[in-house]
Amino acid sequence: MISVNGVSLQYGQRKLFSGVNIVFSAGNCYGLIGANGSGKSTFLKILSGENETTSGDVFIAPGKRLSVLRQDQFAFDNYTALRTVIMGHEKLYNIMTEKDALYAKEDFSDADGTRAAELEGEFADLEGWNAESDAAKLLSDLGIPEDLCDIPMKQLESGQKVRVLLAQALFGNPDILLLDEPTNHLDVETCLWLEEFLCDFQNTAIVVSHDRHFLDKVCTHIADIDFGKIQLYAGNFTFWQESSQLALRQRSEANKKIDEKRKELQDFVARFSANASKSRQATSRKKILDKLTLEDIKPSSRKYPYINFEQEREAGNDLLTIASLAKAVDGQSIFDHLMINVEKGDKIAFVGPNDIARTTLFQVLMGELPADAGNFKWGFSTKRAYYAKDNAQYFESDLNLIDWLRQYSDNTDENFVRGFLGRMLFSGEESFKSVKVLSGGEKVRCKLARMMLAQPNVLILDEPTNHLDLESITALNEGLKRFRGTILFSSIDHQLIQTVANRIIEITPHGCIDRVHTTFDEYLADPAVKERRQELKNQRILSKEQGVEP
Repeated sequence: MISVNGVSLQYGQRKLFSGVNIVFSAGNCYGLIGANGSGKSTFLKILSGENETTSGDVFIAPGKRLSVLRQDQFAFDNYTALRTVIMGHEKLYNIMTEKDALYAKEDFSDADGTRAAELEGEFADLEGWNAESDAAKLLSDLGIPEDLCDIPMKQLESGQKVRVLLAQALFGNPDILLLDEPTNHLDVETCLWLEEFLCDFQNTAIVVSHDRHFLDKVCTHIADIDFGKIQLYAGNFTFWQESSQLALRQRSEANKKIDEKRKELQDFVARFSANASKSRQATSRKKILDKLTLEDIKPSSRKYPYINFEQEREAGNDLLTIASLAKAVDGQSIFDHLMINVEKGDKIAFVGPNDIARTTLFQVLMGELPADAGNFKWGFSTKRAYYAKDNAQYFESDLNLIDWLRQYSDNTDENFVRGFLGRMLFSGEESFKSVKVLSGGEKVRCKLARMMLAQPNVLILDEPTNHLDLESITALNEGLKRFRGTILFSSIDHQLIQTVANRIIEITPHGCIDRVHTTFDEYLADPAVKERRQELKNQRILSKEQGVEP
């Protein structure tokens, strides 16, 4: 158990938290959510003791071990991956280090023998003899092969270092687990493995994530940072989101009878109680939800942008034909012999283990890169809008937001342009900000506003949820679901793919595999897909070990 008692944090005149009282109990997984800048990562640092509070304190039950997903990829560069993982259990690691130092002494004394015996007892109590095998198993589960376990961290790639640090946090069954964006840089298989790990985790876990599917799968509770407070809610992210909207709607309907409100709440809770995928979580949630009352649900102050793509005109049936398309970069094949026919109304998620292949394909289709072989042809009536993964070049300007967006609009009236900015949560003086000083999430919203102005019938989106907060991701998700045109997209957001795509195309090294009328979950559950992705992963690992690209 970990409890927060009267915690406040203030920087100058700005208050992040005020008088926070909350208890995180064993057996539950808490999703910590809040708008960008609300203090999610800061609160995790307060819980871990890394940051001090202005007032109040954090209490951890005596003898309980807290483990944190560290963000500094270079902190362990001089240690092997295996040792870095074991260092996650500080007490065990210190015992191992002291033991090794004692046994290495040339003048081993009686006192040293007595101390060594004490350490051996503590080592056995902590199951130290299994430490290396347990650490290696964790690394393997997270995609780090055995051959990389004993090399220095500085020789690993950035994505591999992130996985080692995640293994470090999970190692040794900690009593309290703090994870800040744990799914970053993980592929689909590893994300699924982490979901299973946290669903089976019997202790206390607190996670920050922008992945709604991940929060829905693992969380028994949501801790919402809002109004400078942290409010605890039973259920997963979707339950919190829909219940807060329900509360807001009911609060605005002052004349609605209390019995009608209670019936709506009961129906709502019953639907979610029967929807959990894990028996342990289902039992935990049901007990809590059964006790839920109308007063327990409060409206949120969250603001959602309004993302809505309208077509200037509909496209014809023959939208895009790709024939034997191939592209190599620096002598390495990115994709080869792609054969794809895109029809009106297709919403295609491009997936596969190589994200460079997806980005390169979109660049070729948009004319930013030439193809090496093959060809493609867009339909005459198509009007395309493109969201590139890297949009920095569009914001190298001294223009303010109004003038920046106005240059992409046929209607240059300031009120018209400000209306579009207002939909994307830029209002009042914010509309006069220079585009140079925008945050990553603000730039994404501006680019989406530009795409809406274009009124395209084809959207091409390369990882559009990067840098967005949960509210903006949700708004984008709904906008893409409503869009009546055609979409070609890639994304790391599981729920976006699951709810938007009606077709899955997996890009492989030698072509593509096309799944029409298939959801993302159905695609992932296909045994042939699992086997093929594992084979590709093994090939990449082998190629890297041999010093060549696959």
